[in-house]
Amino acid sequence: MQLNLLDLPWWGLVLVTLGSTHVTIAAVTIFLHRHQAHRALELHPVASHLFRFWLWLTTGMVTREWTAIHRKHHANCESSEDPHSPQIHGIRKVLFEGTELYRMEARNAATLEKYGHGTPDDWIERKLYARHTRLGIGLVLGIDIVLFGPIGLSMWAVQMLWIPFFAAGVINGVGHYWGYRNFAPNDSSSNVVPWGILIGGEELHNNHHAYVTSARLSSKWWEFDIGWMYIRILEMIHLAKVRKVAPRIGYNTSKTRCDVGTLQAVITHRYDVLAKFARSVRPTAVAEILSLRAGAIPGSRDSKALDPVNYLLQRDARELPEKERAVLQQALHSSTVLSTIYSMRQDLTAVWSRSAASKEQLVKQLEDWCRRAEESGIGALREFSRALRRYDSLIGDMP
Repeated sequence: MQLNLLDLPWWGLVLVTLGSTHVTIAAVTIFLHRHQAHRALELHPVASHLFRFWLWLTTGMVTREWTAIHRKHHANCESSEDPHSPQIHGIRKVLFEGTELYRMEARNAATLEKYGHGTPDDWIERKLYARHTRLGIGLVLGIDIVLFGPIGLSMWAVQMLWIPFFAAGVINGVGHYWGYRNFAPNDSSSNVVPWGILIGGEELHNNHHAYVTSARLSSKWWEFDIGWMYIRILEMIHLAKVRKVAPRIGYNTSKTRCDVGTLQAVITHRYDVLAKFARSVRPTAVAEILSLRAGAIPGSRDSKALDPVNYLLQRDARELPEKERAVLQQALHSSTVLSTIYSMRQDLTAVWSRSAASKEQLVKQLEDWCRRAEESGIGALREFSRALRRYDSLIGDMP
């Protein structure tokens, strides 16, 4: 007696399972993340509601809760208030228990009140999607069993575990723990891989933290964001409209002094500026660190004790654990070169932190920074300064 309506071969069952999980991933990245949390694009009401309905069926997630928790993550990234930071909770906790961290934060009424604004609040959201979160999941279980028989239970289990592991675990955990970085925001966000296919483009997590409101997560020509491809398709059939993408970096090779265009470009692309700063001075900093290996720094014979050089180049020393911060402070005290590099980085970040200053004052401060860099006697700082002066504002998206 046939117990299922569809008699598919094993590979057909695999394709159906992976296809349904991929639609769920697309709904999370396009609707919840880029549309709801960051307003990087607008969605036609039909597309918006289809995404909401699918997520209710396959995840039971409430739009307001997910949006609020994600916004709080950005507002308090890697601090004690971050709902799911591996730096706070540990990589194992976030990777394998990320859903539990999500549920704990979802019970925080203050989080929902502060960060959940602008999310759907219509009749169907209040009476069905938010109130009966398990009903949709139960319906999918029944459908899977009716269509595919007993194996449908296994398919349903994969569908239910896909988002908790890959979105709540891999992106929130691995995406702040391991990978490569194109930009240097003041957190540990990393691109897991350059091909954003499996998790809808969310693999490009460092790019996202650099340009939070961009609808496109890829930034280099060799990176691929499948979520962006879907958004472009939706835009072509008039179901979506992109509001913002990361602006293109402009250069003017004839410039020899900083002006308003330089200032605007540096502020807009500050995380790109910091990443280029780190790459420019890294050889000099590493050579200086190695010269201290003989024992000038307590514990420097241990190669791990020299890891703080990464913070010297990309982060604030105040964010280091106490032991590593002491090693770094000793290194700065022992080396004029390292001390100069670190102080120049701090002074550069201060340019876009001085919101009360006028544009003219900030341009003057940026020009003064370039002058001091070129007079520092450190070749890497001199060359970086000359490159920085060539930044220019240019409207448009990244190539």
